[in-house]
Amino acid sequence: MIAFAGALGLLLLAPAALAQQGDPQRPRMRSALEQAEAGRFDAAAATSLAAHPLYAWVEYADLRRRIETVPAAQALAFLRRHDGQAVAEVLRAAWLPALARRQDWPNFLAAWQPTSNKILKCAELNARQATGKADAQWVGEAQAMWRSGESLPDTCDPVFQILEYKKELPATLRWERVTLAAAEGQPGVMRSAARGLPGDDLALVTDYAAFLDSVHMRALSWPKTALSREVAMRGLMTLAKADPDAAERQLPLFANALGMDERQRGNVLYEAALWTVASYLPDSARRLAAVPRSVYDERLHEWQVREAMARGDWPAALAAVRRMPPVQREDSRWRYFEGRLAEKTGDKPAATRLLREAAQSATFHGFLAADRLDLPYALCPLTPNDSAQARALVARDPALVRAMGLWNIDRVAWATREWNDALSRFDDAQRRIAVGIARDNGWFDRAVFSLGKSPDDMRLYELRFPLHHDAAIRREAARRAIDPAWVAAEIRAESIFNPRARSGANAMGLMQVLPGTGAATARSLGMPWSGAASLYDPDTNIALGTAYLRQMLDKYAQPYFAIAAYNAGPAPTARWQSQRPGFEPDFWIETISYKETREYVARILAFSVIYDWRLNGKVVPVSERMLGRRDGKRKGFSCPAQPPPAS
Repeated sequence: MIAFAGALGLLLLAPAALAQQGDPQRPRMRSALEQAEAGRFDAAAATSLAAHPLYAWVEYADLRRRIETVPAAQALAFLRRHDGQAVAEVLRAAWLPALARRQDWPNFLAAWQPTSNKILKCAELNARQATGKADAQWVGEAQAMWRSGESLPDTCDPVFQILEYKKELPATLRWERVTLAAAEGQPGVMRSAARGLPGDDLALVTDYAAFLDSVHMRALSWPKTALSREVAMRGLMTLAKADPDAAERQLPLFANALGMDERQRGNVLYEAALWTVASYLPDSARRLAAVPRSVYDERLHEWQVREAMARGDWPAALAAVRRMPPVQREDSRWRYFEGRLAEKTGDKPAATRLLREAAQSATFHGFLAADRLDLPYALCPLTPNDSAQARALVARDPALVRAMGLWNIDRVAWATREWNDALSRFDDAQRRIAVGIARDNGWFDRAVFSLGKSPDDMRLYELRFPLHHDAAIRREAARRAIDPAWVAAEIRAESIFNPRARSGANAMGLMQVLPGTGAATARSLGMPWSGAASLYDPDTNIALGTAYLRQMLDKYAQPYFAIAAYNAGPAPTARWQSQRPGFEPDFWIETISYKETREYVARILAFSVIYDWRLNGKVVPVSERMLGRRDGKRKGFSCPAQPPPAS
């Protein structure tokens, strides 16, 4: 572990060490923040913290707490004092809406900085209009806001009312927004934009919008214009998602009446095929064949392969792979399946060549290809040799110092703002060093969210695949007789080793265990259960999560079924098993209906290989691993002479 002298060393200690030897003012800083957030901030009592790197965030918390009444002079002084820092932009984003609500336009303009936020941009236009600055430039910017097919925030309504009053919303602009809204599938925006059009035009737009809501036969008498055809296409595409049969029946009527071209017809047929094949319904192959090739994209090419695989039609699946665009076909996934399908159709030389190419990739499908040819796995780890001077320079960056400090007092959103500010100035090597600093502070997900700009980033396996709580992982895996690399892979996929992680579905902790699942698992094992909050304890979470994996494995027998069930639940997994009984594991995984689960299973199995390498050196082959066999010959790694970027 790298360490620097003095204050820099505090950043680079392991999390446990940080708790004991880190910033001695951290408890006071946390307390000051909590007091400020609760409205009990006492600036006089906090003077001893004023020089602390995080003190500006205490001030911010105080200002944010009383954002509706904070004096303009105080807020503007804060913005000037911290200009260029993340904390100033966070306050600005909170204070500008407060100024707009109380229509304090002079101070709004004094604090204004350009932004892509449409709410604030329309508020700024309101501010300029209210202060007598609605000049020709104002009109141009307001019209630019109007030129959108999306629903815009309420703060834009006064801007458009002024445009209308100034007669700066001619029919051409109204039609422009109607057309853009039709392309976005926004009938409400179409109706709003059409107000002010002549009666016949207004009636036509209203009928267009109604068609997007629900296909109707009045459209057969629409004028044969480009917009009529686009609206018909969009409405039928929406219908195709809900009722592919109805869309397919009605398409010829509207296509002939309005003169829809191949692209427009094809887009409707595309949606009908996609929403049929995603459930492997009987008409899937016919509908896929009906879509014009000019409309095919990567998504539909993949589904055509899967549909043929699901029927066991290996020649059709192979032909579908070979129709893919070159870049898609060269991906390790499709190189592998082209090789497998060549095997299935008796072309062994082509199969060997294709599998050998796929095996050059450190991916799930690359590992599978290597197994079929009995090759070592392609892995080219990169261990950077950054100088102490370079590391010290990055560690001293003020924004990075603040990011680590905020992370260590559980202010993750603020820490992320400071992190992004720091990385915006870093080159590839500095960004990599920063990720290492974050890793040493227990902030492991920075490797996932901040690496990838450089081809070599993907080879930084020690950063991208952290090993933390490994004693608990080994202990609980041994207790439940499952592979510890699988447990580590689940943690990496579910939380990236953040014990405080919580999902929108209320899954909690390292292995993202739902409270109900945790309680039921604890009860079935006779383990103590002290409530949902206990899932934030790493040992408890790993114990319950690993026990739940064991239950899944007992239920489904094969790890790849259990992994699918862990992600998608028992009902979809049972459906997929019944649809394709006896399928080989690689084909079964690839024909899972849900994209998230299909990729999740592949990701967990690939991650398990990486973690097996990190834990043990040589690894259980993935083709054995996904069947639950761990006692055979282990496999080594080699670095190809010209390694492709690993993923």
